[in-house]
Amino acid sequence: MHADNTLVTLEQEGSRVLAWISASPSPPADDAAERDHRYGYLTAPLRQRGLECTVEYGLSDYIVHAELPDGSALIISPPQEPPSEHPESPESWMVTRHRSTEPAVYELIYDSALDGPHARHGGSVPALLAAVDTRLDQLGVSPRREQRRVAEERAAGSVLHRAGFVPAVTFGGEHYYRLPSAMTDPAEQRLLVTRAFDLLQVEGFRLACDPALLEPGLPLRRAHETSLGDRLGRLAQSIQAATHTSEAVAALSELTAPGDGVLQRVVEILDTTADWWQDFGDTADHRYADHLRLIAEGLDSYAVELRAIRGDLADRHIAHPGRARGQTERTGPSSSASPRVNAALAPSPSAGQRTVPVRPPTESSAQTVLPSARPSSAPGR
Repeated sequence: MHADNTLVTLEQEGSRVLAWISASPSPPADDAAERDHRYGYLTAPLRQRGLECTVEYGLSDYIVHAELPDGSALIISPPQEPPSEHPESPESWMVTRHRSTEPAVYELIYDSALDGPHARHGGSVPALLAAVDTRLDQLGVSPRREQRRVAEERAAGSVLHRAGFVPAVTFGGEHYYRLPSAMTDPAEQRLLVTRAFDLLQVEGFRLACDPALLEPGLPLRRAHETSLGDRLGRLAQSIQAATHTSEAVAALSELTAPGDGVLQRVVEILDTTADWWQDFGDTADHRYADHLRLIAEGLDSYAVELRAIRGDLADRHIAHPGRARGQTERTGPSSSASPRVNAALAPSPSAGQRTVPVRPPTESSAQTVLPSARPSSAPGR
């Protein structure tokens, strides 16, 4: 479910129905972080994720210390023994996670020293913060406010997209969604708006909608159901958490399997859509169909290449040099690859049908309102 600071407004403008997504702006960053010696660019993003940070003196230079919710601590350090030759711009970074109480933890998260697993990044701060963010995400630390706002807006847009809305941009560059331009029948518009309303409501978004745009009496569609895209996203998470090539290969195999792999199914969908679209018969329809087939052909070629790359990775069959040390501290499912893949492809256990009993709208509610649930005209409601 999404935070309740994201509002989706469904409104009529002439014959068009528009959807606007708005979220509360992020508060300004903590100015105190900028005064933490020279490490404000490290402490500010950590504090934005709700972590308590201090800057302390290590062996030969200052280090950043952040307390994590599980009782462990994150340490971000420039070179200490010997110290960096360029203290204002260290040539490398090390990030570790510690907990002295049981169960004790020592985990190397990032090391860009010359002999470290991330040496190619050197003193890059963006690469350092990206690695830290990835691990904090895995540990369940709250995202930054800006991250959360963007993620919520993207999630609302995804729901509108699936419901049938089309993305659009105003002349001023503001993004919004609209019903398809050729959908002018009011009854059909109400059905699609009602579907979007239901899906957004299930996801926990705040809604502003004129009741006249909704079709009363329709049962609520599927309850919170994990989308196919989200289930595939779990394959990416399993690769991210993998400590052995066999685990990464298991997830990658779902994409590259010949015949019924994800990529082959996408090729099949594109080819089928091209055949279907071509039957409209116009010149432009043939162009779209040809373009779809061209994309499918390119994707099919890439699938062959990816299948070969997957085979090369499978032949390595070794532990990942930069991740094996943190294996005992990984979060999520067990280290067996098959359960991860099965979980990624399984439907949501909460998927199903349900209805929500609500009262019908009154005539006085014809103006834009914030309904807790869409109106229904079913008897006794």
